[in-house]
Amino acid sequence: MAGVRQDARTRTSSLEVTASLIDAALAILEEAGLPALTVRAVATRAGVAPMGVYSRFGNKDGLLEALFVHGFDTLEVAIETRSDANPLRRLSIGCLGYRQFAIDNPQLYHLMFEQMMLLELSPESREAAKRSFMILVDRVQDAMNSGDLTNGDSTEVAQELWSAMHGAVSLEIAGVHFAQDRAANFAAMINALIRGLG
Repeated sequence: MAGVRQDARTRTSSLEVTASLIDAALAILEEAGLPALTVRAVATRAGVAPMGVYSRFGNKDGLLEALFVHGFDTLEVAIETRSDANPLRRLSIGCLGYRQFAIDNPQLYHLMFEQMMLLELSPESREAAKRSFMILVDRVQDAMNSGDLTNGDSTEVAQELWSAMHGAVSLEIAGVHFAQDRAANFAAMINALIRGLG
């Protein structure tokens, strides 16, 4: 009986195993790229049997979809700012956080915005991706409400900002960048966009 209780205490929870698989997949993705991301490699890295990956994600596509959702959840955290900040500053800081997330996670960023277009995503996963865009929409609307940005369609303006940010970080990740200080160049672009919208 004591042995049974010990097993119950030391057994790794399902959530911990899932988290360890996600962590292992992220590490492989950033270290070696998408071609190296196999079910067997992830299982080995996490110290579980390959069946552990299948039982939690169904197949490799399910694992990729879990990484997709994880990426957007992490992006949400990266672009979130203090609620007591000036609306325009919150918008600017969130944009800078977007770049930092992409630069820190280039392979995950590629998976989120390019590779995943090849898969059939669930409505829940698409909603997870949309949430981060809606944060940007809300930041734009707050800046409009405060008078810092010209009133207009906050979704349209947010799309303009996101398009510019995505283009800039995609070029930077690809190594197509000629500014000496890339972070300063990105910040200057954001400031120019915001001034133009103001």
